[in-house]
Amino acid sequence: QVQLVESGGGLVQPGGSLRLSCATSGFNFDNYAIGWFRQAPGKEREGVSCITTSGTKLYYADSVKGRFTMSRDNAKNTIYLQMSSLKTEDTAVYYCAAKEYSCTGLDRLYPYWGQGTQVTVSS
Repeated sequence: QVQLVESGGGLVQPGGSLRLSCATSGFNFDNYAIGWFRQAPGKEREGVSCITTSGTKLYYADSVKGRFTMSRDNAKNTIYLQMSSLKTEDTAVYYCAAKEYSCTGLDRLYPYWGQGTQVTVSS
């Protein structure tokens, strides 16, 4: 059974940091690219970042470049998203998702999804 479980969300002040984790099981983690997506209230889901199978290629949305860093630990089948210099507009539910091999920003191409974790940036 495929599972992706996000954790690490919460309430943080503007300028603060959070680290999200995505623990996975039930599929061959080494063969899957993993993406982070987010959905704010009243808005469409958008791609945040993606990491390839080997971890050598990373992609970031322009809105998070220089502030967010994605990494993967293939030994632990876990993905991380380090978020720094958080802004109020980063408030959203964050999801991790998995697809075979290559990254894409098209969420419909990811067959496996976690349940999401809430990130709220507010003073």
